[in-house]
Amino acid sequence: MNNKIKELRIKKGWSQAQLADKCNVTRQTINAIENNKYDPSLQLAFNMAKHLDTMVDELFINDQ
Repeated sequence: MNNKIKELRIKKGWSQAQLADKCNVTRQTINAIENNKYDPSLQLAFNMAKHLDTMVDELFINDQ
């Protein structure tokens, strides 16, 4: 599943570490999600969407 997390994070001027701090996860978790190596829990997805001022369905792209 692809996502727009990196694009939206950069628009806010945040590093991976800054987004990770806001979402209470590690920078490595954000990196893995951005690189499609890890699918976040539903709770984390909603938390990231909230901080990135978007909706979950706008954050993730189901390309299947």
